[in-house]
Amino acid sequence: MKKLRTLALATAITMLIAAFVLFSAAAQIGNADAFDAAATYKGKCVACHGAAAAKKFDATLADADLVQIVLKGKKAGKPPNMAGYEEKGIIEDQAKALVAYMKSIKK
Repeated sequence: MKKLRTLALATAITMLIAAFVLFSAAAQIGNADAFDAAATYKGKCVACHGAAAAKKFDATLADADLVQIVLKGKKAGKPPNMAGYEEKGIIEDQAKALVAYMKSIKK
C-alpha cells in the first residue's frame, strides 16, 4: 500500500512538472507573437539610432546582415559599438521585426 501511495505521488509530481514545462513553452511562444518592435525600438534603440533611425543604420544592407547585427552586435569605427541583443533575449523573428520597423521609419 505504501509503495502504491509513493508511486501515485511520484506520478502526480511528474504530471505537475510536465504541465509547468508545457505552459512555460506556450507562454514563450505567445510572447514572441506579441513582440512590439516599435516599443522595443523606443526602449532600446532610439538613444543611438534616433527617432527616425537616421543615425548609424545602413538600410542598404541586406536584411539578413542587419538581423545578424541586431543579434550579434557590431564594432563601430569609433565607440559606441552596437550591442548584441541575442544575449539579452531578442530572437531572430524579433530582430527581423526590428529591422523592418527601422526601415519603415527611416527618412
